[in-house]
Amino acid sequence: MEVQTVSSRTYGFMVLYDMHTTFFSNVIVDISEKDAGERLGTKANHMAWLAGSLVQERFELAGSFGINKQQQAHELFKDHKGIQEGVQYPALQAFEQDWKIISPLLRKALLEADDEKLDEPFEMPGMKMTLFELISFQIYREANCIGQLALWRRLLGYPAMKYM
Repeated sequence: MEVQTVSSRTYGFMVLYDMHTTFFSNVIVDISEKDAGERLGTKANHMAWLAGSLVQERFELAGSFGINKQQQAHELFKDHKGIQEGVQYPALQAFEQDWKIISPLLRKALLEADDEKLDEPFEMPGMKMTLFELISFQIYREANCIGQLALWRRLLGYPAMKYM
């Protein structure tokens, strides 16, 4: 996929964004619904929460660009909600459906973002940053969460994630 950004500042992010878009589908492929909620006796976030959180944050970032859409499981993840005990999370396929809806919309917005847009202030309780800094954090977080999902694959006995 060709990457041409309005702002040269976002080029590197877009290369990673495109990789993450593919890796997300690859890392959750063939995971059973039962295994997606497995925590192996730990307090770790399970695969279903990690996947839903990733999807939620793409929708949240898209909102900064005026894209007002929500994932199907919005109520489980709104306000950056952590994992909830005793809650049945949706199947990974539902998260993938929403991922495929929001990813091209957000990609277009990121490609078209100019420096003025990137320098807009972004605030949430206890934090102030620019939209550019938020995008930077989100790209980092996506890589981190996809890495956790890849580890869960192996811990649960699945083959390693395919990169291609």
